[in-house]
Amino acid sequence: QVQLVESGGGLVQPGGSLRLACVASGSIFSINHMGWARQAPGKARELVAGISSDGATRYADSVKGRFTISKDNAKNMVYLQMNSLKPEDTAVYYCNSHVQTSSATDYYISYWGQGTQVTVSS
Repeated sequence: QVQLVESGGGLVQPGGSLRLACVASGSIFSINHMGWARQAPGKARELVAGISSDGATRYADSVKGRFTISKDNAKNMVYLQMNSLKPEDTAVYYCNSHVQTSSATDYYISYWGQGTQVTVSS
């Protein structure tokens, strides 16, 4: 089993910043992708940012230029630096990871964390 635990959410004023962190633990042989998604009340889950094993990054148009994703391979951690936050960024943010759990397998399983609340309000 693999567990993902997010941290760093909270309440911030518009224009402020937050840094989310996520650590993956458990039966991990290899990780080829980590990322963040968010879900606001009444809306579908939206992919926000992703980073692959070679360091390539992707962002949703709504966060480009404001959010930065990074990772620490040695610690199996992924971060999301969020700047210039807007009220529409309010959501539960979920960490996602594609994990190969054993050298005996040749496929990756997608795991999700429990989420951390981010609220942008004055």
